[in-house]
Amino acid sequence: MSNIAIKVEGLSKAYQLGEIGTGTISRDLERWWARFRGKDDPFLRIGETNDRSVKGTSDIVWSLKDLNFEIEQGDAVGIIGRNGAGKSTLLKILSRVTSPTTGSAKVKGRIASLLEVGTGFHPELTGRENMFLNGAILGMRKAEIKRKFEEIVDFSGVERYIDTPVKRYSSGMYVRLAFAVAAHLESEILVVDEVLAVGDAEFQKKCLGKMGDVSKGEGRTVLFVSHNMGSIGGLCNKGILLSNGAIHQTGNISDAIDSYVADQAQEGEIPLAARKTREGLGGIRIEKIDFSPTVITTFKPLSIIISFKNKGRDIKIREAGISIWTRDGFRLISISTDFTGGMNSVQSSKIACVITRLPLIEGNYKLNAFISSDNGLEDYITSAKTLTVTHSDYFGSGKTVDPQWGTLAVEHSWEFNI
Repeated sequence: MSNIAIKVEGLSKAYQLGEIGTGTISRDLERWWARFRGKDDPFLRIGETNDRSVKGTSDIVWSLKDLNFEIEQGDAVGIIGRNGAGKSTLLKILSRVTSPTTGSAKVKGRIASLLEVGTGFHPELTGRENMFLNGAILGMRKAEIKRKFEEIVDFSGVERYIDTPVKRYSSGMYVRLAFAVAAHLESEILVVDEVLAVGDAEFQKKCLGKMGDVSKGEGRTVLFVSHNMGSIGGLCNKGILLSNGAIHQTGNISDAIDSYVADQAQEGEIPLAARKTREGLGGIRIEKIDFSPTVITTFKPLSIIISFKNKGRDIKIREAGISIWTRDGFRLISISTDFTGGMNSVQSSKIACVITRLPLIEGNYKLNAFISSDNGLEDYITSAKTLTVTHSDYFGSGKTVDPQWGTLAVEHSWEFNI
């Protein structure tokens, strides 16, 4: 492992659904004896891959299955994949939060992990005390932490609250301080798992800049999980694309992102009634989304018609909404019935969102849709529909916005000789 920071061989992680345990003392002893001899767990040899699109029959699910890869020192690696692909499980194993079922993950150097908001923080301790606690967990000496203290506090922007117990922090303040500690303390590997989505846009940009400095300037290794392909592409030089717990592709980050986007686009062509990759309780299900008109142009009206099926008469629809994204994961527009006063009474199985003047320039976009009831989220589908906006002379001058200049067209005028 001369220049190798992380080496993963035959790595698999199985989870047992329902009750944990074999059910008998003799089998528990057999499992213990196998582990004592360094053998595989005999009761985890049969199981299913983590494919949420099919109904399983086994009570053993492989969250990760037979992963093999190497990461060199100084690499910034983006780990991408849809929800449930195994990204967080992989980072937890590398961070020694959980252990693999089979295989090994060898890590060279200390790891600073930010796996969720407040990772490693004790809620009763102050921000200052947690900084020293985190540093000690990472193996840092008190003198080292003191040397970085002012820099960490300044980066986090929570100086006013540094002597306040962190249980009183907002989620944004939590992640600000936690990221500042993880990024500034002198670990060889920095692991960040989507928590930056909690912070505001300015802080996200600040964090991405810091991770870039950590990787390119300081030669430290960065592992970054995000659904924002723009952030991944701007920071990382290599990528690992996971699908159903297995490695779908490794190598150049651009190639990994292209494969991920292509898979998402292909999924968007599957009829919604047959779509398995969706979240929610399922009492109300979105079955179809239509556009009117079918030819969509910039600055023209657009109706997005959502057809759904309510499986229970006592389920009251509370909210419905859509969001429009670029192909590489930038959210452009979010629209909800709550923005315009909510849903009073819905008698039919269709609702329509009417956009008076669509500001998107020509191109292909992803549309996500959700519907919820008083019970909670009922149905949420990512890449539910591909929104294709066609070219038109929307300024009436023969000039349009080049896609390289931006995504939105803005109505405007110019005044001269003022």
